[in-house]
Amino acid sequence: MSEPTLHHGSCHCKAVQYTAKIDLTAAIRCNCSLCKKKSATMLRIPHADFTLLQGQDNLSTYVWGTKVAKHYFCKTCGIYTHHQPRTAPDKYGVNAGTLDGVEPTELTFEVLNGAELALPE
Repeated sequence: MSEPTLHHGSCHCKAVQYTAKIDLTAAIRCNCSLCKKKSATMLRIPHADFTLLQGQDNLSTYVWGTKVAKHYFCKTCGIYTHHQPRTAPDKYGVNAGTLDGVEPTELTFEVLNGAELALPE
């Protein structure tokens, strides 16, 4: 891991904008049913390292199952910007594709086997 650096990010229409301190060497991809469909490369960071600059009113939230995971996306353009993972609710998973100057296809990532995580009964 390297030292986190400050990055600016936004959705496609720029209604939602944020800054985040991120270590680009710690990327992950998940194979759970939702992450598989959105095919995003994510970077987990503590809540304190994420600052929403604008667009709070333009964010919509998708939750299901245990209602712990919260997936945030822009109401206008539909782009997923970040989420709060069920397995690490004290962190955000930031969509690397929304970071200015970052090419997600060039990041090395680990695969999180979310498809095998059992939901509590």
